[in-house]
Amino acid sequence: MVESEAQGRLPGIEPVSIIDIGSNSIRLVIYEGLNRAPAVLFNEKVMCGLGKGLAQTGSMDEESVARALAALHRFKALSDQARARTVYVIATAAAREAKNGPEFIEKAQIILGRHIRLLSGEEEAKFSALGIISGYYDADGICGDLGGGSLELIDIRGKAYSSGLTTPLGSLRLSEQADGSLSKAANIARKTLRSVDFLKDGNGRTFYAVGGTWRSIAKLHMQLRNYPLHMVQDYRLGLDETLIFLEDVIRGKDQKDPAWQAITRSRRSLLPYGAVAMREVLAEMRPARISFSVQGVREGYLYSLLPESIRKQDPLLSAAGELAVLRARSPEHARELADWTGQMMPVFGIRETVEEGRYRQAACLLADISWRAHPDYRGLQALNIIAHSSFIGITHPGRAYIALANYYRFEGLNDDSATGELTSIATPRLLELAKLLGGLLRVVYLFSASMPGVVRNLRFEPAAAPESATDLELVVPAAYREFAGERIEGRLQQLAKLTGRKLAFRFE
Repeated sequence: MVESEAQGRLPGIEPVSIIDIGSNSIRLVIYEGLNRAPAVLFNEKVMCGLGKGLAQTGSMDEESVARALAALHRFKALSDQARARTVYVIATAAAREAKNGPEFIEKAQIILGRHIRLLSGEEEAKFSALGIISGYYDADGICGDLGGGSLELIDIRGKAYSSGLTTPLGSLRLSEQADGSLSKAANIARKTLRSVDFLKDGNGRTFYAVGGTWRSIAKLHMQLRNYPLHMVQDYRLGLDETLIFLEDVIRGKDQKDPAWQAITRSRRSLLPYGAVAMREVLAEMRPARISFSVQGVREGYLYSLLPESIRKQDPLLSAAGELAVLRARSPEHARELADWTGQMMPVFGIRETVEEGRYRQAACLLADISWRAHPDYRGLQALNIIAHSSFIGITHPGRAYIALANYYRFEGLNDDSATGELTSIATPRLLELAKLLGGLLRVVYLFSASMPGVVRNLRFEPAAAPESATDLELVVPAAYREFAGERIEGRLQQLAKLTGRKLAFRFE
């Protein structure tokens, strides 16, 4: 067996590379394949600063160009090593606007042996919007994508988006236009954004913050508040909290804290200008919340290449289903659980929202991914894999729900030191649902031996006899009578205690 046939990889797809030539950094991302929620095989960036000095000279800095071309040689070699037959290359503001941009693009194309798509400002906004649409289940708000040379803004409603626009408010350009003055930068940003009429349409909605500088602000906030889940995707803050923190970033408060030192020096110097740009956007828009996103132009570009049938897939359920294929004993059994638990929730008085239903299905698809671990650590491994996987289309509380449900499924329905951090993220409602789901899975896994064909034949229903002291009965076909035993009875009574209902088996 050759390495490319490793069973830890999905069959039927091959690696795809995308190189993003930005004004501040150049990044290579190699994905496992072109699918709805692609996994990253390799990711590297080089802070070249192609937009450095562009506002003053009209040209890209020669030293920056040399660094960029050297990086492209490496990125070409890495793509070849990863066996990526398909390589997409996009370039944005600096290469688009510089006088020496055409010369740079020509040299870059020779190095890469690929055509480089030079995006217009409107195309940048479009692909940023598609990045948000690809990474959120039902986006509703305004996306802002802050690069080194420009800030793209676009209104998103579900899978629809308006015609966006580009502004010259990239963090690198803004710092140079303002001659190092943050107050001047604020005035430039304020004046520019007043002409963006649709920003006010975002009032009370979500502002989706995209771009490396804004991601660094999110990471800094996480570190300073000791947030337990270091996951930027859909990290959410309220408006007031964000504005207060942006002022801290602009003033350079707590710069001696190790959290600041974890940010690269080149990125750190631009952080106050990124904070100024965001503050002025928020002041004009007045959203209810800010959601930071790792899904941007690159992801939106790849999403645009997918067939419509694939784009319509739920990204969370797609990724969970693929992980089940890679790691579960029986993906079919996982799908059975997703269907069966959906039928049982109303029996226990639960009316799920659409979002809750998605999370439950994902939890079932992932319920057996840790079976290869030692039995004493299966719950902890499941919790860690799920909590720290790069899922999209999911909130942080939703991620906590899925991870906790699978921990409870292995370890029992009580919290301990392993669950503490995640319970602080999950809402009380999602914590209740996680325990109920975990309790249901604990019962039916003992019937199924993690194999398909049994669970679909079980059902909870009100007790058959009116005078019965039992509230709900787990009705089991007579063919499965041999499954009866002390252990499964104990699991049923754990569920009874959790739900406050009297439960019993009924074989028929």
